[in-house]
Amino acid sequence: MRTGLFVDGSNFHASAKLAQYHIDYSRVIKLFGDDIVTARYYTAILNDETGWSQIRPLIDWLDFNGWKCVTKPTKSMIDELTNLTVVKGNMDVEIATDMMKMSSFIDHAVLFSGDGDFTYVVKALQDRGVRVTVVSMVTMTAEELRRAADKFIDICEPEWRQRLEKIHDAKTQIR
Repeated sequence: MRTGLFVDGSNFHASAKLAQYHIDYSRVIKLFGDDIVTARYYTAILNDETGWSQIRPLIDWLDFNGWKCVTKPTKSMIDELTNLTVVKGNMDVEIATDMMKMSSFIDHAVLFSGDGDFTYVVKALQDRGVRVTVVSMVTMTAEELRRAADKFIDICEPEWRQRLEKIHDAKTQIR
């Protein structure tokens, strides 16, 4: 089965953080087998005053290990009501567009996000004959997205935690 992996970086990171473990993206690639047509990780990048971003080491690692990273800089704006700076970096349009563009080349889309905004694209993919699996934390996933998916994987289930968790030992550093 030709498979496409689509990771909503900020959303999936928040779920994994709540589940209290780090995702091993090399294991994710192996988990979904040899028929992966594309593996994409989407994130906005917030640079500090020196131009460095905390997410840069992960992006670099993913780029060299089978993932295509789709990034864009965050945008900062002043909220007129509170006068506070708001940082935005939503990647939903990029993810949905790429999923639809890939729908002719895949039989199975795996979406790593719990964002209910993806419900419409999930249904559109299914209308084109693409099976959709959603991977997230059940409490971080919109009910309408879970219901729309052909399969839902809760990363808190022990079986899935064992499959996805980065293993750390004295010789291994967190990537």
